Amino acid sequence: MTVEFNSTEEILFVLHGLNMTQKNKHIYFSFSLILYLFTIFVNLTLIFTISLEKMLHNPMYLFICNLCINGIYGASTFYPRLLYDLLFDSHLITYSWCITQAFGIYSYAFCEFTNLTVMAYDRYVAICKPLHYHSIMTIQKVRTLILLSWLFSWLECSIGLVLTVRLPLCGTDIDKLYCLNWAVVKLSCIDTTPNNLYGFFLVFCQVSQIMLILISYVNIIKLCLRSHVGKKRFMQTCLPHLITVINFTISIVFDSMYARYGSNTSLLALRNIMSVEYLVVPPLLNPIIYGMTLTQIRNRVGQIFSHKVAALK
Repeated sequence: MTVEFNSTEEILFVLHGLNMTQKNKHIYFSFSLILYLFTIFVNLTLIFTISLEKMLHNPMYLFICNLCINGIYGASTFYPRLLYDLLFDSHLITYSWCITQAFGIYSYAFCEFTNLTVMAYDRYVAICKPLHYHSIMTIQKVRTLILLSWLFSWLECSIGLVLTVRLPLCGTDIDKLYCLNWAVVKLSCIDTTPNNLYGFFLVFCQVSQIMLILISYVNIIKLCLRSHVGKKRFMQTCLPHLITVINFTISIVFDSMYARYGSNTSLLALRNIMSVEYLVVPPLLNPIIYGMTLTQIRNRVGQIFSHKVAALK
């Protein structure tokens, strides 16, 4: 029997994704805390390196800096709540906190896609139109694009969540480690066609951005294959971005498809891994990939740490 909840009472959702953590919760807590702190550390390292080094104040590095800020934002929408649940053995989350977490996670994902699209455009202009690069990609334009990437993402999420909060709910069980908009929509007592239509619109927006990235890279690769210098430049500045795009796209597609069409009878551990991959791996790997492959960042980070070690001696 389904029970419709009164709109005036605070709903408590049950996160069933934590069921597998009962026996070894202290191990999971320690591992998650280390992973979260290391993610914050590597992203902050790149952010401060780019911010403090004037030579790195150009569009490509500013977009990387924004990517790292979004990585910290995304990790912080997931890890703190997970650590709290593991530490206090809690499986409950209030409706308001659930919606807040869903907003944070979705805005992180949308901002990541938008920022990656802008970065692809930046690389396209830099390689395919080098003579016009500085006139096209001005600092003012870069700031505007970064601001719009955040505002556009927040707007997308806000509309989706407005459509969700109007729904009366007939359940409280969420089969994940965290809250997502679609997980709440599935608990609705009424028709969710507007939510589904808006979901397809968001999918269209993200697919359109992926197509823009692909078109940019088709043109970049065609140009770079003509010379050895072009190939070298592609490997140094474009390959890290391409790896980041592929990694994040595969992660988000897996989770989106599984959330809508996956079976609840499959292994809980497998469901958890698939659902957190885009929240754990990209924020951790992005700064490492860019820090290792881009020479200017790698050299500057090396200098900073060598000075710190020398000062300690």
